[in-house]
Amino acid sequence: MRSVDTWLDRFAYKHPKLGIPRLMLYIIFGNIIVFFFDQFSGFTFSPLLMFSATEILKGEVWRLVTFIFVPLQSNMIYLALELYFTYFIGTTLEREWGSAKFTLFYLVGVLFNIAVGFAAGFSTMSYVNLSMFFAFATLFPDMQFLLFFFLPVKAKWLAWADAAFFLWELIQMAAGGDYLLMLLPVAAIANYFLFFWSDIHGYVGGNIRRAKHRRSRQTVDFKAAQRKAKETRGYMHKCAVCGKTDADDPTMEFRYCSKCDGYYCYCMDHINDHVHIRKDD
Repeated sequence: MRSVDTWLDRFAYKHPKLGIPRLMLYIIFGNIIVFFFDQFSGFTFSPLLMFSATEILKGEVWRLVTFIFVPLQSNMIYLALELYFTYFIGTTLEREWGSAKFTLFYLVGVLFNIAVGFAAGFSTMSYVNLSMFFAFATLFPDMQFLLFFFLPVKAKWLAWADAAFFLWELIQMAAGGDYLLMLLPVAAIANYFLFFWSDIHGYVGGNIRRAKHRRSRQTVDFKAAQRKAKETRGYMHKCAVCGKTDADDPTMEFRYCSKCDGYYCYCMDHINDHVHIRKDD
């Protein structure tokens, strides 16, 4: 699915200093340190770092941060596999989004978890890490993973399995009467939709619009129109804001906004900074 420009993208673009480059490297390194401290202390170290609303209210405020670094596995092999997978997913998202947007995604997930933690008394990063895979599968649905090291499976099918796990967890929590704990997976899903609602809405809307265009007799051959425009006007792309063309600056990149009604082109200086054109305005 192609990413759609949103207010989150514009916010991240305007505030690049909010990003923490190689954030997942620090998260993974912290998990490894805590794991080895647990090995030497008989697993008495990580309980001092876990999220506990009761202990935080008593003054142990470091738990608001340190619970991020508590390993989710006690077995070294399972932990190594999980950390490698989490690192790969996180660094791929950071390369795709940039450090600022990825840091924002992870930070919002942490804040949601903290809020739920005070309501439920407990919190864990397990569901936030799983929501990262939702994000990855949305951006790279056809990337293949070797399940059990030999069975190739596309990311989108693993994401459906991930969704089934979320649903099963919710059912088990409801059956056990742990209604407040149900907020943990719900918060992780909410974080995903916060960052991908425009993509999902645009993807569905784009399919509907393409279907209408296929049925319309007035559908325009866009590439042919571009060639004709270059022959008659001397340029192919012209920014709808500043008027700059590819003839004025051959090195400038131009993009067409998917949220404007019609084929409106913008240079890279204005693709994330313009008022969307609507026919019904």
